[in-house]
Amino acid sequence: MTRHDHAGRRARLRALAAERGLDAVLVTDLVNVRYLTGFTGSNGALLLRVEGSDVFGTDGRYTTQAGTQVPDVELLVDRATVGALARAAAGVGRLGYESHVVTVDGLRGLEGAVGSTELVSLRQAVEALRAVKDADEVEALRRACTVADQALAELAAEGALRPGRTELAVGRELDARMLALGAEAPSFETIVAAGTNSAIPHHRPDTTELRAGDFLKLDFGATVDGYHSDMTRTLVLGHAADWQTEVYALVQESQAAGRAALAVGTDVTAVDAASRDVIAAAGHAEHFTHGLGHGVGLQIHEAPGISALGAGTLAAGMAVTVEPGVYLPGHGGVRIEDTLIVTDGEPELLTLTSKELLVL
Repeated sequence: MTRHDHAGRRARLRALAAERGLDAVLVTDLVNVRYLTGFTGSNGALLLRVEGSDVFGTDGRYTTQAGTQVPDVELLVDRATVGALARAAAGVGRLGYESHVVTVDGLRGLEGAVGSTELVSLRQAVEALRAVKDADEVEALRRACTVADQALAELAAEGALRPGRTELAVGRELDARMLALGAEAPSFETIVAAGTNSAIPHHRPDTTELRAGDFLKLDFGATVDGYHSDMTRTLVLGHAADWQTEVYALVQESQAAGRAALAVGTDVTAVDAASRDVIAAAGHAEHFTHGLGHGVGLQIHEAPGISALGAGTLAAGMAVTVEPGVYLPGHGGVRIEDTLIVTDGEPELLTLTSKELLVL
């Protein structure tokens, strides 16, 4: 288990709150609560004060767990956790809250609990902090990527990726292998797409059998210490036809261009364009139907979004995916995806499985 500097993260949020003229912040998104405290239960919230002590709230089911995971923050135990923390915040001048998480009814409840305190949208301030990973987070991501790499290598070596097996069977075996190698869970529902199904970007595995001559697309990841890896590899069973080799080479070139564009200060739209332009120049613009990538960490999809509609620039420490694809309906598709860390120099590649076309 990686040790994370939760107090340091709270200090950064405290400084941000002070810059915005807030007196306190109420964090209710459970992923953000975990990021700031280490708490992994299903009911928890954090009242962070610019001056004075913070308060972590949960209910009686998690008293012992909170004492272990959040030993350095004052504990408030109440079934109505958010309401209790809101009442504890009553009297402060300006209270930041996560407006993208709170429902309309929840906001009314907050307004009733805080009295004359002014409620101010915090927007996605914690998510912005989470976008830049610290050294401990990067290490957890490395471990998650290593598990996924090893699981795929073992399955390929053992002949588990062969004609006659179903997509479901391959997906379940890949998941089981990641668990056996130390993953807490798969990062998401593993995608196994064979033959024409590989032309569906997010195909759900079914009873389709793998056949000789098929593309086989595998999109999967492992969760380690709460952090997610994400990798896609596309291979061919048996003999690769010329059209398969050509499409694969195009996606491989596009993916390399996207990786090369990952640099501090680069606009996310420019990264997307660097990869997408390669595919468009080959006449396949309409066959690349999704964004180039996304941030990854405590969630499989988090900031930053790397697409033509994205916003912002890359910073050192961001963990992102680069995953272009070309999908030819009725024929098959290719996606190649890596997880990388943006650095002041060349990005650090975390998913190390070869990207050369593998023919099994």
